[in-house]
Amino acid sequence: MRLRRQRAPLSDRGPLRAMFVITSMPVGGMESLLVELVRRMDRAAFQPEVCCLKELDTLGAVLAEEVPTFTGLLRHKYDPAGPWRLTQLLRRRRTDAVVTVGTGGDKMFWGRLAARAAGVPVVCSALHSTGLPDRVEWLNRLLAPLTDAFIAVAEPHGRYLAEHEGCPAHKVRVIPNGVDIERFHPRWPSAPLARACGLPPGAKTVGIVAALRPEKNHELFLRAAALVCRELPQTHFLIVGDGARRAALEQMTAELGLSAAVHFLGTRHDVPEAISLFDVFALTSHMEANPVSILEAMACEKPVVATRVGSVPETVLDGRTGCLAPPGDAPAIAARLVELLRDADRAAAFGRAGREHVIAHWSIERMVRGYEQLLQELYESKCPRPPRRSPPPRETVVRPAANRS
Repeated sequence: MRLRRQRAPLSDRGPLRAMFVITSMPVGGMESLLVELVRRMDRAAFQPEVCCLKELDTLGAVLAEEVPTFTGLLRHKYDPAGPWRLTQLLRRRRTDAVVTVGTGGDKMFWGRLAARAAGVPVVCSALHSTGLPDRVEWLNRLLAPLTDAFIAVAEPHGRYLAEHEGCPAHKVRVIPNGVDIERFHPRWPSAPLARACGLPPGAKTVGIVAALRPEKNHELFLRAAALVCRELPQTHFLIVGDGARRAALEQMTAELGLSAAVHFLGTRHDVPEAISLFDVFALTSHMEANPVSILEAMACEKPVVATRVGSVPETVLDGRTGCLAPPGDAPAIAARLVELLRDADRAAAFGRAGREHVIAHWSIERMVRGYEQLLQELYESKCPRPPRRSPPPRETVVRPAANRS
């Protein structure tokens, strides 16, 4: 039975209690954004909490030191008690808004069902990816009536959710991803860090920052690297990120004869410093919504070469902040990389324009304010409206009749 609670208007209550529901929080773009969002929400207006249904993982453990964080509610995919545990948690925490984080899967399904069962006034789903392997499955689509808003990360992504993922267009809200421009800023590369990463002095460097997952298509990055090395043999390539595909990618690197030129740096907590080593940033994904790594690189004044997928063309303005290439086209990507490696002035101009573009459109502050305004707006819409009072009766003044005598 759904629990109903009296909902006091924002003006008559304390901070809204917002629970962000996610499966786990390894190091990744979506998870990093959630960390920044939770940290920066106005504590006078919001009390953010996090529920990692299965396990905390790296970034979940970081947030557990800062805000109330819950985990272990879903022991396995078919755990029948998981939804009950989550419902009880939401009731116990008197949650006012649930935001499921990520496209499809258990967190989106059980998170919304438990929220409605617990009588949570506001239920939203933040979707951070587009296309395979992350999709809104048919069971999750059935819960659209229970959802107050589907949050997209860019305008093209919002259109995609409405046209291809079964999200009602009138419920799709766009809140662009953001980047911390104070943390990600231009800086001189560190010579000790360059040596530690295996870079010889003065080497031209292309880098990628992405978890080693199939949709990021590091294989395309490596094929393009092999072509670049034919033109510029002294170029080196840095891969920042880790994942299950590392062994296969290291084997492919050896087969391409690139072992001396490609450096796998794994997960790093000094990403801005690592980006400072890049002459050009590359992203070779099959699919993207609005990748945070591109915004970070642009904020550091790095020119970008990326595949023309998802909302990437909104950030990488072809010929202004970087270059776009067709997805899967290694020769085109390699040609763009060689052009920028050979033309330092053009690369620097792209980098400056990129940072200006990020400051104007993709700041982390804008993203946080977007979430805050959406949750407050939806909550207010669920509050009972005060009864309309009838206007007081107008006074009737009876004047004595004029004496006609």
